[in-house]
Amino acid sequence: MLQEIVTDTKMSSTASIFSLAIEERARAESSAWARFSSARDQTEFCVGWLSILCAQIDRVSGGVVLLGPDQEGSYVPAAVWPDISRDLTHLGTAAERALSERRGIVIAADGRAGPVRDQPAHIGYPIEVAGVLHGAVALDIAASPEAALQRALRQLHWASAWLVDRFRQQALANRDMRVSRLALAMDLIATAVQEQRLAASALAVANEVSSRLKCDRVSIGLEKHGSIKVLAISNTAVFDARMSLVRLIGEAMDEVLDLDAALVWPPHAGSELGAVAHAELASELKDVAICSVPLLEDGHAIGVLTLERSSGDAFDEEMIELCKTAGGLLGPILGLKRDNERGALRRMREAFHDKSLILFGPRHPGVKLVALVALAIAVSLGFATGTYRVPAKTVVEGAVQRAAVAPFDGHIAQSFVRAGDTVQSGQVLVRLDDRELKLEHARLTSEREQAARKQRQALATQDRGAMAVIAAQLAQTDAQLLLISDKLGRATLIAPFDGVVVSGDLNQLLGTPVEQGKLLFQIAPLDAYRVVLEVDERDIATIELGQTGELTLSGLPDRRLDFSVQQITPVATQQEGRNFFRVEAHLKTDLERVRPGMEGVGKITVGERKLIWIWTHSFVDWLRVWAWKELP
Repeated sequence: MLQEIVTDTKMSSTASIFSLAIEERARAESSAWARFSSARDQTEFCVGWLSILCAQIDRVSGGVVLLGPDQEGSYVPAAVWPDISRDLTHLGTAAERALSERRGIVIAADGRAGPVRDQPAHIGYPIEVAGVLHGAVALDIAASPEAALQRALRQLHWASAWLVDRFRQQALANRDMRVSRLALAMDLIATAVQEQRLAASALAVANEVSSRLKCDRVSIGLEKHGSIKVLAISNTAVFDARMSLVRLIGEAMDEVLDLDAALVWPPHAGSELGAVAHAELASELKDVAICSVPLLEDGHAIGVLTLERSSGDAFDEEMIELCKTAGGLLGPILGLKRDNERGALRRMREAFHDKSLILFGPRHPGVKLVALVALAIAVSLGFATGTYRVPAKTVVEGAVQRAAVAPFDGHIAQSFVRAGDTVQSGQVLVRLDDRELKLEHARLTSEREQAARKQRQALATQDRGAMAVIAAQLAQTDAQLLLISDKLGRATLIAPFDGVVVSGDLNQLLGTPVEQGKLLFQIAPLDAYRVVLEVDERDIATIELGQTGELTLSGLPDRRLDFSVQQITPVATQQEGRNFFRVEAHLKTDLERVRPGMEGVGKITVGERKLIWIWTHSFVDWLRVWAWKELP
């Protein structure tokens, strides 16, 4: 009986302990669900999610949620179960493998390879959203059958959907934030562009920012002579620059310009930048939050945008980034409007100032070196002298050119030469068709014989009238025969002297008719040439008779031919949009390979001049003509 009482007591005690454990587990699970459902940040969400997961999986002795990567590419713990102070570094291997292999894994706790069954194990599972790793979950499970491990892995897979959904919601929220930030930036740009004048544009932008970002005062200032001049204050059409308000805002803006960084008040934790002027502005105007960002143009601050709040929340990181974005977009627009309102003289002065800073400022050593070298070259050219030569297009012509023309109307029978051939004196050039002339000569010869017979008959009969008529007919026939004989003699054209055929090629015109006086060939001698130079009208004043020079022909680029000026034609010729004078010169050098018609470039030596004058006189002359034409 006593034994039964003891047994009942033990059973009652065990049931009581078991009941207390169930209640404790239910309270812990209820607390985890409450923390999970009402999580205010990501860490609290992960802690609640891990507590629920570990409560639902059997034989879990520990778990960790790793999130990342951070700036260094590492994944840091966001939640640890059951106690945050518990060392779970032994789960790192499972987490690393899950991240590298991007799949759920089960490995033995002691690291041994092979199937895991009835021994402690580690389970790792990656958290991946749209191909991007956000972290991993690792669990430490006591010895369990393989089926229990697989069931735990499946439960982890299904539970990870909560984390995936959480990260997707964050991604959507970030995207919506970027879209809203971009929309605000576009609205500010539209507002800035809509107004024509700089002051009106700045005031419209300040009012828009004040309304959209719930600020009590928004100010815009632009840099002038190294400090900020307040240009616009929201909801204030006119203000005096000597006001205390304007002075304090200007000093705060100067602080941003000096530090070349965005400043906020109160400063964020870890900020190393002092904001003395902002603190004074907040103290004097009773502001609870101030944010000032630079207006950037080409990476340089040209102004400052200052936002003030007298009540409400301070400016968080997202709001500061939004203000920086607005500053980067508004800077070029306001800078362009400022430049458009400057006068021409001021633009020139500022451009000269900017260029002078490049030469005399502390930076740009390469530009300074180039300028120094250019100055040294200019000084040396101002003192050094050189030979000034006038260049001109050049053509070689024969000193004498003989023309071979058609002596009468006829047809070309044979052609023996063409342009470029060298001919000897008396050499046949071309032969015209003389068959009609020979027939005419035979006809006239027959008529003369008949007339001579009639003359003898008249002489025998002493008919003086018939003798006079026949004598006149004989004279006419003799004249015609003489003309025909002369044409027959000139039907073959011969070279008048030794020379070269300059122009003419009749090989393709055999049998074609030619008119009397038509040019068939031009022949120039081989030992007498002249050089024709086309000197520009701007240089003709420096050319004199007797000057010498050198000529390079396109066909003889490796040789320099000396010449001397013999004649200057005082009449200008227009060709290809320029005016030039014809200058004739005599070649002094060997003429063996020179041929009429060859072209090149000749340079007439004028004399010694300053090198700086030689290289710049053409531009100076053009500038003088332009000034005379354009200036009153």
